[in-house]
Amino acid sequence: MTEDKDNLDLLFAQARQDRQELPDDLAVRILTDAESVRLSRLQPDEPKAAPRWARLLTGLGGWQGMGGLVAASMAGVWIGFSAPEFLPDPANYIYAEDVSFVVADLSLDTSFLEDAE
Repeated sequence: MTEDKDNLDLLFAQARQDRQELPDDLAVRILTDAESVRLSRLQPDEPKAAPRWARLLTGLGGWQGMGGLVAASMAGVWIGFSAPEFLPDPANYIYAEDVSFVVADLSLDTSFLEDAE
């Protein structure tokens, strides 16, 4: 083992003494390539347009907003199909044989204005 170590030390010593110069054309090519890489990193990248779905998702508040939108939509569908007893069933209006419209009484009660005078 010590013999291998000695041989390795001799090889390293010889390599330190026998320095060969880098060929000029290789040095020029390396420096030219390094300069082109440096200049390409200085130029700002063109911003890429986001896809339509990504812009829509961002406009609606991200995944949290979409989750709330889906939950509210599903609640509306559920209430629409199984409406509570006190609400009229819209299917009765659509499939009713007697064509009559329900008109709400929207007359305003103005009696409180008369009492104020």
